[in-house]
Amino acid sequence: MTGLAQQTILEDDPNVRMCALTRTQRPRGELLRFVASPDGDLVPDLKENLPGRGVWLSLSRAGVGEAVRRKVFARALKAPVRLPENLADLIARLLLKDAMSCLSLASKAGQLVAGFEKTEAMLAHGRAAVLIAASDGAEDGRRKLSGKLRAADQADRLVECFASADLDLALGRTNVIHAAINPGGLAQKFLACARRYEFFELNGAAQAES
Repeated sequence: MTGLAQQTILEDDPNVRMCALTRTQRPRGELLRFVASPDGDLVPDLKENLPGRGVWLSLSRAGVGEAVRRKVFARALKAPVRLPENLADLIARLLLKDAMSCLSLASKAGQLVAGFEKTEAMLAHGRAAVLIAASDGAEDGRRKLSGKLRAADQADRLVECFASADLDLALGRTNVIHAAINPGGLAQKFLACARRYEFFELNGAAQAES
């Protein structure tokens, strides 16, 4: 496919962009946008609302590292840029912050319960749009609750990529291992943010091992 044909497709579909590293077209939800600040610093634009020429990269820790090594950002932006130290770690922290902010909002809005018994009760009554199980929680408790979703073919509602310490900080509690969110916009937003964080970390790990 020629560059002109690719550009035509991109212009026709605003939800698709080209990864500057792999030169493949992907949905925007599977990509990260970067821009150069007026001072020439590379800035991750997770909200996709910063002005200026943008460069898109696949949502992958390994991909970010490879883009840094191959100087993809300066070439795609057609200008020299200063990269933050440990760019992949910075992006992971920003993705985590977005997810935890959504979780905090759900709690403040009264849309979230925490604790094994309350979470189990919400699941039993079919009111849990999202089930959260800390990645470092006891395996038996995680298995018992997540099994209910898997039995109902609803494993896509399960989030297991966040540590208890992150959940504690977001919810202002201690030892948060299990939580659930009621159906609604906040649950959907949190799940989308969680999947982006998970995809960035796991997709990056898979690429690094291949």
